[in-house]
Amino acid sequence: MGNQPIRIGKMEITNRIVMPPIATYRSTADGKVTEDLLSYYGERAKNSHIGMIITEHSYIALRGKAKEHQLSISDDRDIPGLSRLTEVIHQGGTKAMAQLNHAGSAAPSSATGGRPVSASGIVLPTVPMMGDGVVPEQLTREQIAAVAARFADAAERAKRAGYDGAEIHSAHAYLLNQFYSPLTNHRTDEYGGTLDNRLRIHREVIRAVRERVGADYPLAIRLGGCDYMEGGSTIADAVYAAKVFEQEGIDLIDVSGGMCRYTRAGHDEPGYFQDLSAAIRNAVSVPVMLTGGIRTLRQAEQLLDAGAADLIGVGRELLKNPYWPDGAKE
Repeated sequence: MGNQPIRIGKMEITNRIVMPPIATYRSTADGKVTEDLLSYYGERAKNSHIGMIITEHSYIALRGKAKEHQLSISDDRDIPGLSRLTEVIHQGGTKAMAQLNHAGSAAPSSATGGRPVSASGIVLPTVPMMGDGVVPEQLTREQIAAVAARFADAAERAKRAGYDGAEIHSAHAYLLNQFYSPLTNHRTDEYGGTLDNRLRIHREVIRAVRERVGADYPLAIRLGGCDYMEGGSTIADAVYAAKVFEQEGIDLIDVSGGMCRYTRAGHDEPGYFQDLSAAIRNAVSVPVMLTGGIRTLRQAEQLLDAGAADLIGVGRELLKNPYWPDGAKE
């Protein structure tokens, strides 16, 4: 099943194995594409026989920069370098999708030059701590609108740079995930409280992006669907959110963790978020992608056959080895 093609909106990819976004920090200090980054992605596109690469999280605004040497999609001057990146990936016969991110309170002051922002003035509960422990500034309504516009700007840059689609990052304790999780969203206005309110910024971001890139441009969202923490977001929340995203025009739900980030305490089995991905897959008609702990093609096939997801992301194995499938058939 892994070698079967699948459609993501108007885009078809040749098989169901995807390289998910995994940060390398090989960019320049100000986020520009380097020869090292081009070589890294080009090698994996050419040798890994995967259907798509979602490139590492790219910051949409300086205040949302997670770390020095993170890839930037925050300025039109980034487009020439990103165009070289998509060209290298396409030369390898692989589709390319950009991941757009605002780190929120996970952005250290040293990287952004100012106090971090978030849904509420709450330091992240993640371990190890993200950011630098500074209590973030709660975003105003006007600032939220500006964030949505920044996502739209970034998506337009991705399209101009030749990316085949774009992914909105709402996982791993970054800004949109900070709005989604009740652990970090204690607002009392229309952006807090109920799940519908906590998803309001997501709706606004998706609509802003859709208006800018058009109805046919493939859009994904990476959803940190469950915090796996007491008082945090739940699988039921994720199912509801996925339905909302499908209604808003999202073409792919890329499933991962929330405040627990990309790991799950006590779990290291292949596809350790599969309870989450399977529940979402049963509720929506758009493709669902699962990443986490998958090391071999056989494991990927077993998860696909079991209905855990429609696509499988293989991150750390491809990070280590661009020839991964050749050594992962057993």
